[in-house]
Amino acid sequence: MGAVTESITKNRQSTAVLRAMVARAYGEDRAPEGDDWAEELTNGWFNVAYRIRLRDGERVVLKIAPPRGVEVMTYERDLMRTEVAALALVRERTGVPVPAVHFHDDSRELCDAEYFFMEFVDGDNFGVIGETLTEEERDAYWEAIGVANRELNTVPGDHFGPLLGTGEPGATWRRVFTGIVEDVLRDGERRAVDLGWDYAVFRKIVADRADSLDEVTEPVFVEWDLWDGNAIVRDGALVGIIDHERALYGDPLMEGGFAADSLESFPGDSASFVRGYGWAPSTPAELTRRKLYTLHLLLVMVVETVYRGHTDPSQYDFSRAQLDALVETFGVRR
Repeated sequence: MGAVTESITKNRQSTAVLRAMVARAYGEDRAPEGDDWAEELTNGWFNVAYRIRLRDGERVVLKIAPPRGVEVMTYERDLMRTEVAALALVRERTGVPVPAVHFHDDSRELCDAEYFFMEFVDGDNFGVIGETLTEEERDAYWEAIGVANRELNTVPGDHFGPLLGTGEPGATWRRVFTGIVEDVLRDGERRAVDLGWDYAVFRKIVADRADSLDEVTEPVFVEWDLWDGNAIVRDGALVGIIDHERALYGDPLMEGGFAADSLESFPGDSASFVRGYGWAPSTPAELTRRKLYTLHLLLVMVVETVYRGHTDPSQYDFSRAQLDALVETFGVRR
């Protein structure tokens, strides 16, 4: 097991509480005994997750939302409800492999947050084992991610924006996406996060290029957070995609697999992903939108380090350097 990713949003619970959650979900007769049946999964950055072995030996996964008193970013509110809805939608409307939800409890009776149990997907985390694979194996997995992502983007939405609810009636993608960026900037200002640039610089970059968003008129399911670390692989196949809480209805070009096309040093394999996806941005408007989406992603990655109370500066330092490089590609100079 790798080192635990620390964040104040991780709502760890005692063995007694975990057992009570299991009993509520699966019944007292399947609740485990002893103290070696719960293992924290360490790769996530937001929710705490445990691999649970039930009394009959079945393995399942438990995810618990952040504590009620922890401040989260604006877009991170109700993420667990979004993930449960996304998992159901993907299983119903596509053939993309995702775990089945077994039980969801939002009563906050057993702890101060909602939680859910889901199927355990037996395989390896691609982000963890990637360096042990051959180039050909990595390429094949990235291509498979591209294929799956294209299928996810075939699911239509009836509005732009959050997966849950109806969104703002008649809101355009320009209005929704610029609002998404503004939420991140306001979150940063509220906690005085140092972005390395005046906040007005980012508002101007987006405003000056917002017309590129106007050609997006059909909302579709966008996973957004589909990286190698959210892909489970086994024996040359993609066997599961996890962490769907950031899904929304929007522009497919917002998908994470396209991000490496904006900055060469960004993680990922754009060529293999695009080969699987079967399409890549090419027009001036498409390329501009992709850069705006990468800008939004990097702003999130910088600002969230403060909200999550990171003591390790590596994510902040990396994201700030990437943000500086991207801002310069917009022709902005200090």
